[in-house]
Amino acid sequence: MDDFKEITSGNKPLKKAYVAVMLWFVGRAIQAAARVDKEVKREFEKLPEGFTFCLGVLPKGPYMIVGKNEKGRVKYLGWKPGGKRIDLDMKIKSIEAAILMFTFQESTAVATARDRMIVDGEVPYVCAIVRMLDIGEVYLLPKFIARLAVKRYPAWSFGRKYIGRVRIYFRSILGY
Repeated sequence: MDDFKEITSGNKPLKKAYVAVMLWFVGRAIQAAARVDKEVKREFEKLPEGFTFCLGVLPKGPYMIVGKNEKGRVKYLGWKPGGKRIDLDMKIKSIEAAILMFTFQESTAVATARDRMIVDGEVPYVCAIVRMLDIGEVYLLPKFIARLAVKRYPAWSFGRKYIGRVRIYFRSILGY
């Protein structure tokens, strides 16, 4: 048995940096969308007080943690899951699978169907978070890219789509 050499995967620092930036921006966009979009706000209201979810990439990250505090406010909690109580843990199995998702070659639904994600938590919560991620992607991305990223592109009014987009970008960049 001592004849086998342990092989570890490469670091892939550029891919990891790209995914880290995307997770940072999506986390802050979800925080912003919870204040701007009524549908996202309703989804978060259904979740229990103190609910926290984590979306990350195996084996060593990066991560995005978003939580709901006792007052019902949604907050991006950073990228370090250590020491935080996580109610829903969503993991992408590899950096390659994360690149497929965050370069919008694969939607979340397709990635799940192709077994690229691991979820530890309640199924209704997972469905709610995926719906919120899809809404966030529709706000953040141009239509031709968002159609690739979501299962079904919504038919929103001009005001909801473009005014909401500006408000979410503004709040995401400033962090409130």
